[in-house]
Amino acid sequence: MSTELPESAVPPPTGAGESAPAPTRRTFIATSTAVGGAVVASGVIGGSLLAAPEEVAAAEAPPSSHVSLTVNGTRRTVTVDNRTSLLDLLREHLGLTGSKKGCNAGACGACTVLVDGRRVNACLTLAVRLEGAEVTTIEGLAEGDRLHPLQQAFIDEDAFQCGYCTPGQIVSGVGCIQEGHTGSPEEIREWMSGNICRCGCYVKIVRAVEQTAARK
Repeated sequence: MSTELPESAVPPPTGAGESAPAPTRRTFIATSTAVGGAVVASGVIGGSLLAAPEEVAAAEAPPSSHVSLTVNGTRRTVTVDNRTSLLDLLREHLGLTGSKKGCNAGACGACTVLVDGRRVNACLTLAVRLEGAEVTTIEGLAEGDRLHPLQQAFIDEDAFQCGYCTPGQIVSGVGCIQEGHTGSPEEIREWMSGNICRCGCYVKIVRAVEQTAARK
């Protein structure tokens, strides 16, 4: 079988006196792309187009802010990612691990702390919004070696088993007492309903809050 091209498919020879045919649009685009890519590559390899390391770091770093707040009576100033929750600020930046990360969605109450005397879920509260605020955690309730009355009541009433929810329960109970929502066991249950105890110690928890409120 012959492999010769038909005469019509063979391009005519270019004579010495003839000029080269003009480049087609496709040839021009392909050549321009190849040359441009080579120039860019050589620039990157040579370092002329590389950003400085500090510029790269600045571009990749998340936005952060300074925040000053009083935690358990001590003024603290920290720099945090703007997305940092109060719970992560307390646990990861300040080492106050008493407030627990349970659901991390504001449903269990294990992270309850007091902000300016008001009960909040620390996992849902942005730290950068608390400039100048006063925060009280479970670590700040006792006075030296003297437990807060509600902490002592939890011990006296055996109001916990695993203890994971206990810090949030106690802080929430303190808030409940300060708010005056302790007129009856039913009222305490209603105003403490945001704190879940998977061990089912609700009866003893209510009793501890009720007795502490009565002694106040």
